[in-house]
Amino acid sequence: MNTPRLKQPHPIHWLSTGSAVLSLLALCVLAGCKKHTEGDGHDHAPPSKQTAKADEHAGHDHGATEEEHTDEVKLAADAIERYGVKVEAAQLWVLKPTVVTPARVAFNTEAMAHVGSPLRGRAVEVKVRLGDVVKAGQELLIVESPELGEAQADFLQKKTAVQTAGPAVDLAKVAWERAKGLFEQSQGISLTEVQRREAEYKVAIAAVKAAESAAMASENRLHLLGMKQSEVVTLESSGEIAPRYAIKAAIDGMVVQREVTLGEIVNPDRDSLMVLAATRPLWVLADVPEAKLMGIATGAKAWVTVGSATGEGVRKFEGTVAFIAPLVDPTTRTAQVRIEVPVAELALKPGMFAQAEIVLTAPDGQDPAPVVAVPDEAIQTVEGGPAVFVPVPNEPNTFAKRAITLGKPVGGLVPVTSGLVEGEQFVIAGTFILKAELGKGSAAHEH
Repeated sequence: MNTPRLKQPHPIHWLSTGSAVLSLLALCVLAGCKKHTEGDGHDHAPPSKQTAKADEHAGHDHGATEEEHTDEVKLAADAIERYGVKVEAAQLWVLKPTVVTPARVAFNTEAMAHVGSPLRGRAVEVKVRLGDVVKAGQELLIVESPELGEAQADFLQKKTAVQTAGPAVDLAKVAWERAKGLFEQSQGISLTEVQRREAEYKVAIAAVKAAESAAMASENRLHLLGMKQSEVVTLESSGEIAPRYAIKAAIDGMVVQREVTLGEIVNPDRDSLMVLAATRPLWVLADVPEAKLMGIATGAKAWVTVGSATGEGVRKFEGTVAFIAPLVDPTTRTAQVRIEVPVAELALKPGMFAQAEIVLTAPDGQDPAPVVAVPDEAIQTVEGGPAVFVPVPNEPNTFAKRAITLGKPVGGLVPVTSGLVEGEQFVIAGTFILKAELGKGSAAHEH
């Protein structure tokens, strides 16, 4: 504020008139004609906020009719598309009561496979690492086994025996039939000779059957060692012994344990070389207080939330109650409830701590009355309270802040007890950018 200056009196008047001097001094005091300078011994309090703002606005002609819309945000059309701002009509939802309890993520123990070796050998190639996701039938490990080589050699030997025994049967049959014909024609062949030829024929037949049985047993052994029928056929036709075999995955899953290294000796008596676990559905194990167990039923909907305590990286997954333990822990007075989450990605990792929210069934079996509810991502905290953004009528691309009151959240939906009615349009996505722009607008008006 500029101090008004008083017009200097004429020198003659200043000297000659005492009353004039007194008047002049009074005017100077009233008008603040004398200013304090730095270091004059006076403590000066800082100007008040109101005074500062008044000084700051001095010289600005805002006009008496100006209206500030500090609760509205206008975005360009391309910005709305870029930030994914979407508007929907508020709906009624039936929000059943829930129980929230700590939980942990685990593998499905009913869908795990222990990988072992059917025979002794040496690991010459390990094809997977810990944490790898594999498909059923995929090769996990290549083993070189003298035992397999011996089994293949035995099979080839047995097949050769079958091939050798076959012509002997034909020769014995011809000799027996010839002797029988000569005996019937009384051509000097005794009955004893005919019987001997017949016996030789039967022995030849038995030898063929024995060779075939031995060959079949040898082939079955190869199958037990992991060889497919096509591989056995190739072995028989080529006659080449290949003492290496592949251990393959029995299920789709993740390698959660690997206890074999390259060059290591393996055998059937050893513990699992690897453990595979199905990655879906995953299990979420929740410990539910006994007081809430009566309201939980198999097939009930549940939500599993994982993320840091600070709220960073929080994600929510929907699942279903698959199992309720029949016993209550006598110490904790809780029972384990198993939730299956059919996630297609590995965002949920076994061992994670989680929070489970399970839908309860009312004792009378009646659903609660429907209420207006919005997704929690549509709600922003503005000026210390919850709010949503609503389109401003007749103002395209303009949104206004709307204060609301809320009830208890249920599965990602929050009931709105006041401030929003069914059918009313509100912003369901992109509210964060609207809040940010609103903050910019508020800051711009504080000048």
